[in-house]
Amino acid sequence: MNEQKRTTSVFFVSDGTGITAESFGQSLLAQFEHIEFEKVTLPYIDTLEKAQEVVGEITRVSQQGGPQPLLFSTIIDEAIADMIRSAPAYHADIFDTYMPSLERQLNAHASHQVGKKRSIHGAAHKYNQRIDAVHFAIENDDGAKTRFYDDADIIIVGVSRCGKTPTCLYMGLQFGIQAANYPITEDDLDMMRLPKVLKPHKSKLFGLTISPERLAAIRHERRPNSRYASPRQCALELEEVAQMFQQNNIPFLDTTHYSVEEISTRVIAQAGIERRVK
Repeated sequence: MNEQKRTTSVFFVSDGTGITAESFGQSLLAQFEHIEFEKVTLPYIDTLEKAQEVVGEITRVSQQGGPQPLLFSTIIDEAIADMIRSAPAYHADIFDTYMPSLERQLNAHASHQVGKKRSIHGAAHKYNQRIDAVHFAIENDDGAKTRFYDDADIIIVGVSRCGKTPTCLYMGLQFGIQAANYPITEDDLDMMRLPKVLKPHKSKLFGLTISPERLAAIRHERRPNSRYASPRQCALELEEVAQMFQQNNIPFLDTTHYSVEEISTRVIAQAGIERRVK
């Protein structure tokens, strides 16, 4: 008999966007594949009144029976944090866990100001870098323009629908990296040649590949029951593009089991690109 998965309620609570609390909690929860989680994100909990509402919501869930709720929070204000701690849940707070020991290590007191990360000097410049990089990715998507390749930090290449566009957009938005992408077509594969426009930028090229089964599933959503989406066509293209990468010494990554975040960070690490925004 298959063991039935049990469901646990999870709350991500923050006085800001909630992204840090989510990332922290999701990283830990990913290690428990046998448990299903019902996740709720509650951002901008920056008053005692809002905190009291959160405690009330968690209390209601707790009273319904089942496993004790989990609570991941990033709350700077001590009074609000104390209120959140009163919720009937397993509680993990990044600041509460690490700030005291970090203060001891640095022999200094933290400012405990809400939104401090977002108000640091140079935030506007970093924002502009991200936006410029996203615009670059959009303008240089799918080989639409190639005259700006001199300005590219990296050029992602691969067959259609292997993840080039979301990877470029994520690298731009998250790290300010100017990433272009270029599709390797059937004609290129038939001739087993690197497209002429890419040759001057060979040192910037990075390949993406994927399993034939996953590629066929993705393409089927775009063009159902087409030759383009057939498992045989996908397998053939992927085999030939892998040969092209190897013949031209182009580094590449199999994206089958990775999220766009993992693909992007692995590409950056493998290609040795410096992040423009840190």
